[in-house]
Amino acid sequence: MDKKKSEGKKKDKDMVEDIKQLGVPNLSLENKEIQCITIIGEIEGHMVSAPQKKATKYEHIIPQLYAIEENPNIKGVLIILNTVGGDVEAGLAISELINSLSKHTVTLVLGGSHSIGVPLATSGDYSFIAPTATMTIHPIRMSGLVIGVSETFEYFRKMQERIISFITRTSKIDRNTLYKLMNSKDELVNDVGSVLIGEEAVKYGLINEVGGLKEALGHIKKLISNEKLQENSQKNK
Repeated sequence: MDKKKSEGKKKDKDMVEDIKQLGVPNLSLENKEIQCITIIGEIEGHMVSAPQKKATKYEHIIPQLYAIEENPNIKGVLIILNTVGGDVEAGLAISELINSLSKHTVTLVLGGSHSIGVPLATSGDYSFIAPTATMTIHPIRMSGLVIGVSETFEYFRKMQERIISFITRTSKIDRNTLYKLMNSKDELVNDVGSVLIGEEAVKYGLINEVGGLKEALGHIKKLISNEKLQENSQKNK
């Protein structure tokens, strides 16, 4: 009995540590159909973010997504976003991985999903945005020393094309509209770009629907239910 209590306490301790570090319980201990992943603060890539900043580490998110794909009990994934953006390569890598999941995936923008957070928001099967949530769309940029101007420009152009291609592939916005929003000079004082609030993101085709947690979970459950109906129908044939 003491051994069982000890194992139970260790399991609880491990779960608390997972929640503290990753924002979710240990996936191997979960037996539910829908798994939630949170992406908050700055997307941390190859460079470590400042200690005073909240950050989502891509080396934490990628194993979670792998575990979800391998877990037959999990049928759907809810990605909750409140991010300022961050490392472009890491954000795009996470977006591609989410988009390649065989599970039903729904994204929900709360607060904001800015910069490289935009492709993260469009990476699922369906997307929601809270009425007051915002999305900032702008070209990629850098600070620091530029050694070769033409070479750096070409690298940035290719990186920008990767982002545009992903967003237009995973949402209903067209390339020309996205490009105009990225390079608008009317909204940001110290930069070019656009800020879309709630319904505006839906109007431009970037996000599917305005809604919150209830709507996002309801949509995943509907997708899972439809899949089960199709499976039963195939079995009965």
